[in-house]
Amino acid sequence: MSSKTKIVVLRMKEIIYTGIFLLLGILLISLFLFMFRPGKKDSPASSDQVKSLYTPGVYTSSIRLGNEQVDVQVSVDSDHINSIDLVPLNEAVTTMYPLVQPALDDLAEQICASQSTENLSYASDSRYTSMALLNAINNALQKAEK
Repeated sequence: MSSKTKIVVLRMKEIIYTGIFLLLGILLISLFLFMFRPGKKDSPASSDQVKSLYTPGVYTSSIRLGNEQVDVQVSVDSDHINSIDLVPLNEAVTTMYPLVQPALDDLAEQICASQSTENLSYASDSRYTSMALLNAINNALQKAEK
């Protein structure tokens, strides 16, 4: 019987890389186990905390004015209506529908002050314009509600 000796040559660079990858793998596995461990559930919100009304963001609802499509853009944070704008409001729309921008400005001021779309007042000459804008604002706010 002849026994042949086998010599294995390992380079230090390969050993270091293998050690680093093993360490990172163990760290990643322990992180996953820590993050997704069963048994720990989130505590329910305390009664002191107010539930937020909206998902923060910018929400839009479209209205058609003649051949133009105009978006009513409502910006909200977790519990406030921050701003209401018309996007894009080009010159053709303002020329053909001169009551749109003043009606929206009036509605936006009232809504941002009261944080509600209920009990709003608007001029009798822009009643239908205000109702169309209010409908679009309510649609955008429904998208924002949780």
